[in-house]
Amino acid sequence: MRLLEQAVVFLATAVILVPLFQRFKLGAVLGYLVAGMAIGPWGFGMVSRVEETLDFAEFGVVLLLFLVGLELEPERLRSLRRPIFGLGGAQVACSAAALTAIGVALGMDGRAAAVAGAGFAMSSTALVLASLAERDELSSAHGRETFAVLLFQDLAVIPMLAILPLLAGETTQQGDGNFMLAAKALFAIVVVIAGGRLVVRPALKLIATYGSREVFTAAALLLVVGAALVMERLGLSMSLGAFLAGVLLADSEFRHELEADIEPFKGLLMGLFFIAVGMSADLGLLIGSPLRVLGVAAGLMTVKFAVMYAISRLSGASDEHAQRVAIALSEGGEFAFVLFSTAGALGVLAARDAALLVMAVTVSMLLAPPLFALHRRVSEAWRQRTAPPEFDTIDEPGNPVIIAGYGRFGQIVSRVLRMCGIAFTALDANYQQVDFVRRFGNKIYYGDATRIELLHAAKAREARLFVLAIDDVDASVRAAALVRKHFPALPVLARARNRVHYFRLRDLGIEAIYRETFASSLEVAHQSLLRLGMSISLAQHAIALFRAHDEEQLHAQYAVHQDEDQYLQTTRQAADQLKELFEADAAHAPVVQQASTSRRKSGA
Repeated sequence: MRLLEQAVVFLATAVILVPLFQRFKLGAVLGYLVAGMAIGPWGFGMVSRVEETLDFAEFGVVLLLFLVGLELEPERLRSLRRPIFGLGGAQVACSAAALTAIGVALGMDGRAAAVAGAGFAMSSTALVLASLAERDELSSAHGRETFAVLLFQDLAVIPMLAILPLLAGETTQQGDGNFMLAAKALFAIVVVIAGGRLVVRPALKLIATYGSREVFTAAALLLVVGAALVMERLGLSMSLGAFLAGVLLADSEFRHELEADIEPFKGLLMGLFFIAVGMSADLGLLIGSPLRVLGVAAGLMTVKFAVMYAISRLSGASDEHAQRVAIALSEGGEFAFVLFSTAGALGVLAARDAALLVMAVTVSMLLAPPLFALHRRVSEAWRQRTAPPEFDTIDEPGNPVIIAGYGRFGQIVSRVLRMCGIAFTALDANYQQVDFVRRFGNKIYYGDATRIELLHAAKAREARLFVLAIDDVDASVRAAALVRKHFPALPVLARARNRVHYFRLRDLGIEAIYRETFASSLEVAHQSLLRLGMSISLAQHAIALFRAHDEEQLHAQYAVHQDEDQYLQTTRQAADQLKELFEADAAHAPVVQQASTSRRKSGA
């Protein structure tokens, strides 16, 4: 079939099926996959050149990674290094180990099981990023974390391909060449970075100044394809080259124009890529051994979901966040095709096993979009059932005092105010806490003090004092910033959980800040000195000396708290200064050791 006829078939099938799948909220990706299966060799056989189509359509993934790179400025990418190497490394290592162990338990050869486990640990960069972009979740917290893991997987393919010849017992030139991949990767990254800084930016500036819009579009495509081909020539991922090129231009003045020029090509080629993946599915194997293929695919997705969910939870993520990341990475990926085909050529995998593994990965990719949609529907329904009630409406006249945060700290303040007959308006964003407090007959409103409309409803402009007692540090700082911006004349008494919280409140211009455990800690220290035999006057003097010195030190540390080296230096100096100050001040008073010695002698 001629190229033009194939294009008509691709477009017609996509136009018919993709809107249908989007109508039922299953996503365009699944529509493209099913369209490919329909026109492929195992469907109506309308297109037979599957490999050629897949090779060409891979540029859709390349363009997608370039656009993702454009969204990540170098500084932002550095901030992702921990999830890339922490979560990404843990996901690949743990998933590969678990899947390898299952393969060995099922009777597979150890080498074959290791290859299967490593291949199954990979996820589909193209499918996941396309699905996240479709739902506008690429910039969300779970979207960034998912992308970080996918980026590590792309990098992990390099050593995996290098190790394959060892598993096959190869000591040939091919094996030695594979071990050069790591050095090639480093060299390629340096070339792309140097070229981007020294050549690409000046060239784009020249073209933008003197060339037409069409020439600039051609230059943008040349940049992406060129970076991808450099990586491919070195035996690496084309997507990695495009991603690096995007990152290098993320902080350039051409970023938005490049996005506008590349976006249409990306969308078309991404659709073609998923059609080609659907065409390559060996439905004959699925028809001949459906339970075996589906069982392997289901096992693969279950194990990867469980591993990633556990890793994400152990890293401190919420249940919903961990579920979103785990479900997004549960399917197999296109790099598995490369690993399995290479392992088959080296004799590590039998041809029959390689075909089964490839089909299981394909089925998992087919199942992923409906599973994404199902998870989204179930989680949304669960959130609706468990969602907190609507915030209360404040319908009473304003009071002199507003207390934001009604935990143990805010309650004590309110009890003293109530004892003195001073009216106050109490707010808390935790509805369970509100329900608990209301059982004791306390008047409290369920509401978020970081919302300006609630502060207006609480008559903040008429209040004489704002007591900031919110437990959550970030929420406390947001509320403080809101009050400072919209009610600059309203005095604020703020509670700080620690020094960092204190510094963030000071940055907003709040002066009256009280550390929540400071006074009670000094009281315990005072009692400790008395029980050790120190006189009442000296113990009181020691506590007063410490309080004054700590307050002075706190102000000094605030001035340098953004400089870690100076901050640590002042902390170390403070301890020595305090000791010297106390020893000099108590030179003519009984020392602690003498007092405690006399206490022991008297049997006290």
